[in-house]
Amino acid sequence: MSWILALPIAIPFVTAVIAFLLRTRRAGRWVSVIGTAVLLLSSAVLMATVLQEGVIAAQMGTWPAPFGITLVADYLSAVMVVITAITGFAVAIYALGDIEERSEYLGFHALYNVLLAGVCGAFLTGDLFNLYVWFEVMLISSFGLLILGGSKEQIDGGIKYVTLNLVSTIMFLSGIGLLYGMTGTLNLADLSLAVERVENQGLLTVVAMLFMIAFGIKSALFPLFFWLPAAYHTPSFSVSAVFAGLLTKVGVYALIRMFTLVFDHDIGFTHTILLWVAGFTMVTGVLGAAAQSDFRKVLSFHIVSQIGYMIMGLALFTPLAVLGAVFYLVHHIIVKANLFLVAGVAKRLTGSTELYTIGGLYKSAPLLAVLFIIPAFSLAGFPPLSGFWAKYVLVKAALDIGSWVIAGVALLVGLLTIYSMTKIWAEAFWKAHPDGFDPTPDRIDAGQRRALMLPIAFLATLTIIIGLFPQPFIAFAETSAAQLLDPTDYLRAVLAAPDPGPVTE
Repeated sequence: MSWILALPIAIPFVTAVIAFLLRTRRAGRWVSVIGTAVLLLSSAVLMATVLQEGVIAAQMGTWPAPFGITLVADYLSAVMVVITAITGFAVAIYALGDIEERSEYLGFHALYNVLLAGVCGAFLTGDLFNLYVWFEVMLISSFGLLILGGSKEQIDGGIKYVTLNLVSTIMFLSGIGLLYGMTGTLNLADLSLAVERVENQGLLTVVAMLFMIAFGIKSALFPLFFWLPAAYHTPSFSVSAVFAGLLTKVGVYALIRMFTLVFDHDIGFTHTILLWVAGFTMVTGVLGAAAQSDFRKVLSFHIVSQIGYMIMGLALFTPLAVLGAVFYLVHHIIVKANLFLVAGVAKRLTGSTELYTIGGLYKSAPLLAVLFIIPAFSLAGFPPLSGFWAKYVLVKAALDIGSWVIAGVALLVGLLTIYSMTKIWAEAFWKAHPDGFDPTPDRIDAGQRRALMLPIAFLATLTIIIGLFPQPFIAFAETSAAQLLDPTDYLRAVLAAPDPGPVTE
């Protein structure tokens, strides 16, 4: 199984090297597209293997767990790699019409694929120290992408972004050291067993809180989210889209993994804090979005708001709630990345992302208007789109255990999300352009137009498919939740003794 698990990490690295060597030629951009297509194929093979075999694991260099580097994929890891590949492929195509030659020369495609490698590595790693390594790979490549244009706004956003993430990294590394000192291991499966033997469970809870803060910064949870809306509106739209879709979700994934597999000893305390954090994250994010008038800033604050729903599912910690968190995680990556891609086309057609200075897109670009409505309505939770089912499952999970307050907060935030999406629709699409400017699609070269619109249509189609045919996706999320809440198969796959081979006399 080792090659199946290693390919989603190796392919983006190889693609990055080739793309960098060819960065002065037009072939470099197509290397990125082909590389992400191969990544998508390898992720499909990984998913098929997990569906057939269950949890799979491999020990790099034949060092047995917990002493060596472990790669492991359960249902959650596999689907996150697949969604990463889908998003990566869509944005790579979009970048053909979005990224300028100067940015390509400076290494956009190489940095982009290194970022994808870091994301896939974080989803597939089976030990805590290598999770830290993959976070660092992501941080370095994402910082490079963020400041690639070199504008004052990008540098300002980049400094805020990297400063807060470095604080998170220091806390993460400190937590790793403390946890290793208490347990003597960093392998996640081994940690799951080792924490039960720790005598001072109170100190273990303190360490858990350190991890909660570290991953909370990376996830943009309340009150640690302010770096995100300060940075995500500054780079190219391709970069904004992949950041919005993937980066914070790695932090959410880490929280879900750690607080189901390792830190499940004091649920009454840790998960109650997570529930309060989820509620405040939802409310502050959606209020921040309502106060903005820039297309990308509205969407950036909504990233914060929607992260709260995912953490709500983890905090409630029932099978239905964790199911909802997994489903929401997958749905949101597709929807949020797509909305940023739509914002990029709107900027090209109207000349700005400031809502009060643009308009006329419904009349001049009706296809773009339809393709905006699909992810916007899904984000707000309109039936029968994917966001409706994600919110429905989470609210039902809360009501089933009598958590009326958080259920009410989730519903209220959904209504306020409708307000923000309606504001974008009214200002950018419905009303006429205030300067009488005609944002006709003919202003974009035909080749660029295809590169920009095809990924948007592709992701919108996925949103519709998930919404109209939710049962297979719900069933998959249900199995993912069951594996998270009962990690027996995960532990068996990682810690099982290697096959001794045939016995010879």
